[in-house]
This record gives sequence, C-alpha cells and structure tokens, in this order.
Amino acid sequence: MDFHQLCTFETFQQLWSHYGYGGNFRDVIEQEFARIKGTTYLDHAAATLYPESLVRDYCRDITGNVYGNPHSHSPSSSLTHDTMERVRYRVLQHFNTTPEEYSVVFTSGSTAALKLVAESFPWRRRAEGGAASLFCYLTDSHTSVVGMRGLASPRGAVALPVLPQELRCGAEGGAQGGDDAACQTPHLFCYPAQSNFSGRKYPLGQVRGIQARRLYPACERPGRWFVLLDAASYVSCSPLNLRDCPADFIPISFYKMFGFPTGLGALLVRNDAASVLRKSYFGGGTAAAYLSGEDYYVPAANVADRFEDGTVSFLDIIAINHGFESLRRITGSMHNIQQHTFGLARYTYMLLSSLCHGNGKPVARVYTEGQFESSVTQGAILNFNLVDSHGQIIGYSQVDRMASLYDIHVRTGCFCNTGACQFFLGISGQQMRKNLQAGHVCGDSMDLVDGQPTGSVRVSFGYMSTFEDCQKFLKFVAECFVEKPVTVDHARLQRLKTATAPSEDSGEYPSIKQTNGGVYEADEQQPAEAPLTGFGFRDAHSRGGAYTLTGIYIYPIKSCGACEVHDWPLGPQGLLYDRGWMVVNGNGVCLSQKREPRLCLVRPQVRLSSNRLLLQASGMNTISVPLKDDAQLHTDERVCQSKVCGDRVETVDCGDEAASWLSDFLGQPCRLIRQRPDFTREMRKKPVGAAASTSLSLVNEAQYLMINSASVELIRELMSCRQDNSEGDQLLDTQSVISRFRANLVIAGEEPFEEDNWSHLIIGSTRFVVAGQCGRCHMVGVDQETGAKTKEPLLSLTAHRKGKVSVCVCVSVCVCEKRNSTCHFQVTFGVYLTHERPEGSPPASGLLSVGSAVRPEPHST
Repeated sequence: MDFHQLCTFETFQQLWSHYGYGGNFRDVIEQEFARIKGTTYLDHAAATLYPESLVRDYCRDITGNVYGNPHSHSPSSSLTHDTMERVRYRVLQHFNTTPEEYSVVFTSGSTAALKLVAESFPWRRRAEGGAASLFCYLTDSHTSVVGMRGLASPRGAVALPVLPQELRCGAEGGAQGGDDAACQTPHLFCYPAQSNFSGRKYPLGQVRGIQARRLYPACERPGRWFVLLDAASYVSCSPLNLRDCPADFIPISFYKMFGFPTGLGALLVRNDAASVLRKSYFGGGTAAAYLSGEDYYVPAANVADRFEDGTVSFLDIIAINHGFESLRRITGSMHNIQQHTFGLARYTYMLLSSLCHGNGKPVARVYTEGQFESSVTQGAILNFNLVDSHGQIIGYSQVDRMASLYDIHVRTGCFCNTGACQFFLGISGQQMRKNLQAGHVCGDSMDLVDGQPTGSVRVSFGYMSTFEDCQKFLKFVAECFVEKPVTVDHARLQRLKTATAPSEDSGEYPSIKQTNGGVYEADEQQPAEAPLTGFGFRDAHSRGGAYTLTGIYIYPIKSCGACEVHDWPLGPQGLLYDRGWMVVNGNGVCLSQKREPRLCLVRPQVRLSSNRLLLQASGMNTISVPLKDDAQLHTDERVCQSKVCGDRVETVDCGDEAASWLSDFLGQPCRLIRQRPDFTREMRKKPVGAAASTSLSLVNEAQYLMINSASVELIRELMSCRQDNSEGDQLLDTQSVISRFRANLVIAGEEPFEEDNWSHLIIGSTRFVVAGQCGRCHMVGVDQETGAKTKEPLLSLTAHRKGKVSVCVCVSVCVCEKRNSTCHFQVTFGVYLTHERPEGSPPASGLLSVGSAVRPEPHST
C-alpha cells in the first residue's frame, strides 16, 4: 500500500473507529464552522475555534437581557450575580466536583491564575531549626509555571526543577513519623496534566502521590505538600475528574476549551487548601470591612469574593455558559472529544513518522515519549521537525511559511516550554545562551543556529478537526518536503499499529527520545551543515560586466498596486511617495495583501504636476487626495498612531471620501492614512556605510527593494518544471513573476541570485548599500492582476532554496550581528538597499532612470 492509499478515509477507519460524534459530522462542521472552509487549522493547543452557535446564542442573550455590575443590588445586578453563580456551578460540574469541595476564582487567564497562587502562597524562609519552603516544578512545564519562581524565590522559597523520570522514582513508605509529622512547612509542587510541547499526559494519580509524600521530592522533605495541576492544555480535549485527582490548585483557560471568550480563565481552589493562601492587595469587592485611616482589613469570607479583585469580566463569564452548552450539544461529552482528537493525532503520527524520502531516509523527527498508544497517555498534539534526504533539519520557519501558502495553520518555535524544547532537541543550557548571543529570542523565526534547530513544528487537533485536515497536512508534507518518490516504512507502520500502552503504574519513563524507527540520546548532537556561500550561483568576485536598470516601480499605497515609471525623483525616504500611504481596517490595523488580497486591485497613480494621488479600481469612479497635506489639517482628530512591522508610526487620516471609496471596494470599513510629514522613522539596524540618518516611509525594512531579472527567470523555469504538480496554478510569464515580488528596482543581471553576494552598487550616479536579503512570505502568491491566491512562485522558490542554510551577506544588519555568521534559513528573494552618504551630507536627490548602468560590488573576502 503506497502513501496515497494510506491517505484515505477507509485506511483511517481501519486504524481508528472513534471518529465524529454520531449523526452527520460533516453537516455539523458546515453549520458551525463554515468560516474555515478551505482552511486547515492545526493550532488548537494555542487556541481552539468557537462554533457559530456559541456566539449567536451569546449575542441573543446579552441583547435580550440587561446585565449590571454584580456588586450592586439592582435587578440587573442580581441577574448578573445569579448567572455567574450558575456558571461557577457548571464549571465545577464539568470537572466532577461540587462547591463544597472546590471554589472557582475567575481570572484573566491561566497565567493570571498561576501568578495569583505564587503571590498568595505562604512561602516560608529558612529559619533557625526550620527548612525553607520548596517551589518544585516539572521541567516539562509552561513558561508561566516556571515564572512563579520569580515570586517564590525572593520570599524565601527554594526553587527545585524536577525531571519527569525523577518524579517516578519516589519512596513507597509515605510520610514518616516523629519530627516529619510535626513539620508544617508548606511546599508547592507544580506539574502539567498534559505537556503543551509533546502532548504527553502525566499520570493524574501523582497528585495524591505528592500530597501523601510517596513521590520525589516530597518523600525526602518533611512538611505539608500542596499540588498545582496545570490543566490549561489538558482540559481542551480530555475529561478531568477532580474526585480522582484532588489537586489543590488547578489553573484553566476557557478559550482553549471553547474558543470564546478569550482573556478569561479560572483558578479552581480546593477549599481545604484555600485557607493557606494570603493576599496582600485587596481590590474592590474583596473586603468584608476595612478602614482607610487605619491598617485594618478583614477579607471576604467567600473564596471567590476574596480573590477576584474589582469587577470581573461578567459578560465574558456569561459566555462560558453558552460554551458548555455548545460543547455538549455538538459532541456529547469530553470523553467523545478525547477519542475523536486522539484518533486524528495517532493517525497523523503513524503516517508522518513512517514517511520516507525516495532514498529510504525518514522525513520527520517526531518528539514524543511514547508511540501514541493510548489516549490516557497521549493528547492530540504532535511535535516534530522535518529533515531532508541527507538527514539535515529543515528549519521550522520554512515549514511555517510553506504551510501558510497552503492555508495550513501550525505553531512553531519552543511553545513557551523551554524545558521540553531543550530535552527533545538536545539543547544544553550553554547552547541556549549561545543562541541568545547569536540573536535568537523566544518567538522569533531564527530556526537554526550553526545548523542546529532552535525549535520545532507543532500540530494539534480540536473537537471540530476532521480527517481532511490530517489528509491535507500529510499531502502538504509529501509534496513540499519529500524527495520523490514518496515511500513508506511499512515495517515501522505495522509496529505502530500493534503498539500497546505501558501501564500507568509501571514506573517506567523513557529516558530517550523516539524518532523514526530509531533513538538518540538527549545530548546527541546532529552533524552541523557546512556554511554555504550562496545557493548554487558562481562567485561574483571573478566576474565583471554591464548591468542595467530595467524597471522602476513605486507603490504609493502600501500593499496596493504598482505604479510603473520611467524616470523618478529620489527623496529622503527612498523613491518619492513610495509607500507614503496605507489602508487600515475599522480598528486601525494595517491591511496587507496577506489579510486582504484585493488591495492589489487598487491602482494608485501619482500626478506630480497636479499634486494629486489618484485612486483607481475596476468598476469604481476615480477619486484623488492631495500629495502634500495641508499642515493646518493636522488636528487631533486626524492624527493617529499605527504600527508597521512592529514600529509605531504617526499618521494622518486622509478623509471620509477616500475611506468611503476603499470601504465600498473592499467590502469592509477602511480608512486611508498617510505617514505624518514631520514624523521620522529610522531603520532599526543600518549597514556599515549607510546614511547616518536613514529615514523610512511605511516600507517594511529598508528604503528600496531590488530584484534581478536573471533570478526571476530561473524561478520561472523552475515553475515550468513543476507545472504538472502545481494543482492547477497557471504558468506565469516573467513579467507576472516580477510583479509578485513587488520590487522598486529591477535590474538585468548576469547570473541568478548573484545579488545575494553584493555589498554595494551604483545606479546612475547614486551609490547604495545592500542592507540584507528580503525574506519572502506567502504574499508573493497573490496574483497582482486578479487578487487570486496561488502557491507560486513561492513553492518553486522554496524548493530551490530548501535544505540550505543561508549565509548572511549583509554587513551589520544580520540578526546575529556578525558578518558571515550562519543564520536561520529563510526563503529570500531580492535585496534591500539604502542610500550611502557621509554623515552630515544632505539626503539623496536627483533621478533614477530606466536604462541606467548598474555597477555592483561584491563582499570582500
């Protein structure tokens, strides 16, 4: 059976029978999640999707009732209070407990719940004859759990990280008598019910094991042990029964369960443990009594009232009720969700880990501590890195970019779980520090340092995930990252089919990481890929010759259509009026073709003679706005702040006529804004030789973007070779490919990608500095003539660049700030340019003209 036969629903059903929730699952998806049609959403561990009926019922509720502040006593306030109490009860009911056993404290999320415990726990300092409190946490914990030590340690607690295998090696005798029994030093142990990195489910029975001091480290330290069970990842797809695991503190986030509302979580507090918590701050509604003139304060008796500072987000809390109702109506129970989502994850794991290149080498390195044998030990999360046919890691940024091109939504990086990331990827603490020095920080796209991965790719499933989601993801991997022909390791696949889960009480905990049919130790280093000087092009040092400027394009409105010109003046921020305006949505957020591809159909034209910017589009009347805004119109109402690539910029609104025109054309509320003339935005990192004051318009990175038509032609040829596998994408001509990359300057070079090795160039009489390569995203897949989304030319570009580690050829704007350092792989095309001029000299001026000679200068060795 080949790969394509394995990617069928019939094969899936043979492997797993618990799919859907009875009835017609497809109809449910079409009714409740129509908005994601064509989208493969595989990031449910970060935030799941909300059903349309939840929002519809919630809106009907809050528009048909008057909900007042619950701290008042009016009828509307009483309605709010009673509804909230009903929600609290339903939360406890969902976790099979009662108000007599637990209290629900609403917070802004699970992180806020964790912080509340850290602030309120009675940490004890080491004293004469007494030990300090221990703050213990499993190394496979979320950042928000590890961050609790920032509050615990200054208050005298000793932070103790615990490896998973250490937790399983405790003594069986339990607490000892004598002095041990008399010691009441409070200790806190935190562990996740489910790893948000690998999806590993930790035994819930360990809660009682720690509380009874049968497990390490509790078995070695006398005192009163409390357990915080981080359930935020677990409860999204699994049933949690607090009768079986009576943890003292359980933080949760509701958007991980329902998708809506966000910014709302809860801390479930066992009532027997609530009395140990001590608050310093008291907000509105938390005091039974206090005096403003004296240090006198009596906390509210009710646990929730005591810890919910101020007015809670009561309208969001009301939405939770509708979340539970939707979940029950669609799925029936959390057990059904667990079976459905685990089956999808298990099937995807089995095929992905058995998938091989044409030479028989595995395609994926999967990070798991088991073989997806049981939903009791494994959640609906799959974490991995893809590798090429030579065994080299393919950076997660490349996978993420390609997935976006296919409208597949995944998560990449370390997922706010550094401990698990270090363990699975074999990254030492020293290497983590080295990565930071190289410029890598949490959340960025620097996926490789010295050829070694800094993170991985995670796919996760929710109760509305379908077999088609798995199928599309697996076919995406096969199409984009497998060296043909696609093969399958059938021996491994058969082993996975018959794998059985180890007993939860066996005490066994893998100390090695499972990969495709093999294992490697935690500290094993993968061979580093040798740095490259390019991507297959010849060394530019040995070559001379004539180069010509063949095209000049300005983009007056950011992300809108191009305006081709023959001669154009230079300004202090690049080509005059290039990216001087941008379109924002009703909330003031910048729109790009990633969000709104129809922007390319807006064809702005600059008329220097009449001082007007014309807005043109098919089926619309042409309107105009002035090129130079009247300074007296810069009133407070017109000036606003926006963000471009993380930079805050001051802008001026261009009026209602332009806003109405854009709103009508794009079908959503929009405004046209322009950068305020007296506002200066500097480049973050300037290359050596760039102007001392390099001011930017609303561009992303630098003043100019230049591409080489020889590089374009190579990509076009690659697209032609791939046409049979392009799923109907039309073959583009050279000019169409050029338009996709939205450059300012197009030159006729001699060799493809030789521009990657240039440090300077002169066009006409103007000297430029190369500020670095341009990282390309799936926006280049937007057809600039129709607004349709396609996979080309990014698919062919990525295939050409795939598997190579890019060498940073910029002088000082490299992310690691070291010339010729090995950086993370990035799909790049074209180079950024800035003016070169001595400090104190005037800004660039003059004209650029098509036909001008271009003289490049390569990097010196």
